[in-house]
Amino acid sequence: MPPERARTRLPAGMHTGVLIPDWDAPPGVCAAVTLRSLAGASKAPFDACNLGTRCGDDVDAVTANRHGLERALDLPSPPCWLRQMHGTQVAEFAGPIAPRSDVTAWGSEQSPDDAMEPEADAAFTRADATVLAILTADCLPILISAADGSAIAAVHAGWRGLAGGVIEAAVHAFGASGTPLLAWLGPGIGSMSYEVGDEVRAAFVDRKADAARAFVPTRPGHWLCDLYELARLRLRALGVNRISGGGFDTCSDARFYSYRRDGRTGRFATLIWRRPPA
Repeated sequence: MPPERARTRLPAGMHTGVLIPDWDAPPGVCAAVTLRSLAGASKAPFDACNLGTRCGDDVDAVTANRHGLERALDLPSPPCWLRQMHGTQVAEFAGPIAPRSDVTAWGSEQSPDDAMEPEADAAFTRADATVLAILTADCLPILISAADGSAIAAVHAGWRGLAGGVIEAAVHAFGASGTPLLAWLGPGIGSMSYEVGDEVRAAFVDRKADAARAFVPTRPGHWLCDLYELARLRLRALGVNRISGGGFDTCSDARFYSYRRDGRTGRFATLIWRRPPA
């Protein structure tokens, strides 16, 4: 049975555990999002396929889940996992196995502490068979590809990363080749579930007034925040106009892990890679 597409409903009882982004990706660029129902070894409250190693789950279970993910998606190589920090650093991977010398830090003066799992909130590559991975449970995962498929990126965009410029840092990694970029906005918390305080709104509106459209007042000092709209504004300002995805709400959709909904919970993965030549 093929993986579920982002805008396709499967009959009741039919689950693949994987969502395939519905976007106009160039030939050879593959992507997938894991659902918590994907077969895995994690027990409650992390059941079943938690892929995060820093949320309290049993390490052996997460390791088994990660190996199972590679088999389930027939990945060309193990995913390049990140130590996500809600910042703006981008790790560039030169190939599927990245020794320390093959990892470059963008947007920071410091190199990653661990070349196999660098501290970064976005990943970038021009290499075939290199699987980039972002872990989330309400934050917004964003996939970016050059229109000709020559380079790809995966971005972890919570409000701090968005405000700090993680999208800008990721787009900068593509360089000034003139090749258009396209983006897909993956499953993040929806605006009706995401109430924030004045400090979050100010972090965006004080820099760009048009960000006000992404906030709707609720009670004094609080706002509903639309991460998708904030991401679109940042992407369009960078000249990225081919934007797909959006419309998810991890907090109200039980297919996904949600920190705001559950507190102690797992993480799902959003993956992108370039298929090796036949």
